[in-house]
Amino acid sequence: MKVRELLEILDETIATVRIAIVSNQQRAFESPHTSYEFTQRAIELQEDLDDLLKARDVLTKLDPEDDVENHYPREELEEFLKLLELLRGAEPHAF
Repeated sequence: MKVRELLEILDETIATVRIAIVSNQQRAFESPHTSYEFTQRAIELQEDLDDLLKARDVLTKLDPEDDVENHYPREELEEFLKLLELLRGAEPHAF
């Protein structure tokens, strides 16, 4: 997999997580009984987003046409891709 391809997947995931953060922040105002849970989830998602943005910063320093496997072990890359797929495939409002 090329760095460019991984960055595209990462960007899609970042967009999904940002939508989920906004959704949870808005839902925090729906009911006083659930506001804490939605606020807490928005905070957790923001932490996940910060981690994704750090990973993006590291990847942008690499040559876009280089193979990611040249920089990271295959097992780590596979786990990272699974995580991105889970985050990207989830409905943002369902977080």
